[in-house]
Amino acid sequence: MTKIAEEVKKLRQLLQKYNHEYYVLDNPSVPDAEYDRLMNRLIEIETEHPDLITPDSPSQRVGGEPLDRFVKVEHSTPMLSLANAFNEQDLRDFDRRIRETLELEIVDYVAELKIDGLAVSLRYQDGSFVQGATRGDGTIGEEITQNLRTIRSIPLSIDEKNTIEVRAEVFMPKKSFLTLNERRAEEELDLFANPRNAAAGTVRQLDPKIAAKRNLDIFIYAVGEWQAGTIETHSERLTYLSELGFKINSEWQKCQGIDQVIDYVKSWIDRRNDLDYDIDGIVIKVDNLSYHDILKSTAKSPRWAIAYKFPAEEVVTKLIDVVFSVGRTGVVTPTAVLEPVQVAGSTVQRASLHNQDYIEEKDIRLNDSVVIKKAGDIIPEVVRVLPEQRDQGTEPFLMPTECPSCDTELERLDGEVALRCMNPNCPAQLQEGLIHFVSRDAMNIDGLGEKIVEQLYTQELVSRIPDLYQLERERLLELERMGEKSVDNLLSAIEVSKDNSLERLLFGFGIRFVGVTAARTLAVAFDTLDQLKEATYDDLIQVDEIGDKMADSIVRFFTNEDVLLMIDQLKELGVNTRYLGAKPTAENIDSQFNDKTVVLTGRLEQMTRNEAKEIIEALGGKVTGSVSRNTDLLIAGEAAGSKLTKAEELGIEIWNEARFIEETE
Repeated sequence: MTKIAEEVKKLRQLLQKYNHEYYVLDNPSVPDAEYDRLMNRLIEIETEHPDLITPDSPSQRVGGEPLDRFVKVEHSTPMLSLANAFNEQDLRDFDRRIRETLELEIVDYVAELKIDGLAVSLRYQDGSFVQGATRGDGTIGEEITQNLRTIRSIPLSIDEKNTIEVRAEVFMPKKSFLTLNERRAEEELDLFANPRNAAAGTVRQLDPKIAAKRNLDIFIYAVGEWQAGTIETHSERLTYLSELGFKINSEWQKCQGIDQVIDYVKSWIDRRNDLDYDIDGIVIKVDNLSYHDILKSTAKSPRWAIAYKFPAEEVVTKLIDVVFSVGRTGVVTPTAVLEPVQVAGSTVQRASLHNQDYIEEKDIRLNDSVVIKKAGDIIPEVVRVLPEQRDQGTEPFLMPTECPSCDTELERLDGEVALRCMNPNCPAQLQEGLIHFVSRDAMNIDGLGEKIVEQLYTQELVSRIPDLYQLERERLLELERMGEKSVDNLLSAIEVSKDNSLERLLFGFGIRFVGVTAARTLAVAFDTLDQLKEATYDDLIQVDEIGDKMADSIVRFFTNEDVLLMIDQLKELGVNTRYLGAKPTAENIDSQFNDKTVVLTGRLEQMTRNEAKEIIEALGGKVTGSVSRNTDLLIAGEAAGSKLTKAEELGIEIWNEARFIEETE
């Protein structure tokens, strides 16, 4: 080895040691200036001798070249999610099931903090970090190796030559989150709602240099693929991973029996806000790894582990205003504007008030002190008001009488709690209708997200559905953040959507009461849009699953002059108005799917779930989205989740994809 190569090797060893001390052990042994001096010397040598640069060099953490896209990665072992516990009894039930299966009086567990971040996998081969990926759907994730290299607590090399894959949680420390949002505020950029969102957005940056500036951190909590020899317990494995240089959360605890687990959980409920990172619960795992093989896993989650979710955090704030939004069907929804308050790790400034009945039931008034919580730690809601803190003389809050978008008088239809704007030309409804028309289950126009539609509407490039098919490239290029590639992709996606089958067009129209399933039923029954628009009320109610309300709504829709004009324009623009899918035939009407309710779940290899759905419906079956006692059959692909578990519990017949293909050939 040359003298310069020996110096590089020594520099790397020192930098890795000092890096581990600073970012993992939080106990640096040298001043920052010394670390910087050594790093600058290493970069200087590597610049002069680029052949000496290796992927695991400490100098390679700054981020490589920007990516065009993320590459899909299949996990060697699935990254399963965890079943949840919400109270002490749930934990005791979990323990009882474990002990009954293992036939033991007491079981040792490991309790760990559940970091509120983004799950990732890190793969090491011959001692080097070679690949990092997001969890994705548990089976397929996205490669984010370059971004993970920028996290200084991740070792780029370890003293273990066997292949191992570790599982970890990437998170953004609270201090880094505050600094990031302060910088974004100065740059007049949108602020991140909470550290988890900031971490997730950062690891999926196409430019690793951006990720490098955001000071992410990581905790290793488990392994996937493991070729590093036999270790008998999870606690021993955590210790070994720490010895290899991985950052393990130091708050984990080995517990003898469920009582110690519950004590550990209770000890963190009030202490969680004292940490420099967010946690949303406690993970409990059976310590003995051989028991994992006995207990096994469901398709979604391991039976040897569970996640205790902290109770929803409740806080008090003041309701300072109520604003209103108008949906595509004209429903006016009130939203509370609140004094900003931290709830379960994020700033809450708004909460839904649903409708007038909800407001009256809770007696919500302007300037009230209200109790806020997040339903499932996600959706903000007003739990109750504190009338004892109310100012004297306040009046009950009343909903508006006119549409906030077009000033049309609002109506409350018989049997409904919602107020509606009945003006079909209401600007808010038109915009929401366009957003619905381009959505995934409707015309599925890639690149036409909500913000783009809003921009097109605001710039008066579109106001009605046919306008989408008359967009001009030159006008689009004038819009903010619309480059040539984006515009060309958008116009191509719009053109492709012209060939969609009729059911997508029908659902996209947003006819009241007509959902995805009803749209296909109508398309199959009437074949063309012309035949459907000529159908009478009596014709419609003869179709299975088309009831009185839906039939009446369809007839009224197709007698509207604006609708008829829109249909004529769409035809002239080349939009398909025929049903293109498979239809039931005399030969298959007696098939085993006829009149059966089927649920599809998981990832299919030989076809998409939509293609499987079309086959089932063509054979007389009905495909629904949820499992119930009325379900006749579940077809489960890879990484099937809670639907498979529920089907097993209900004793519903279950097929895999191979069986489905065999039965339908």
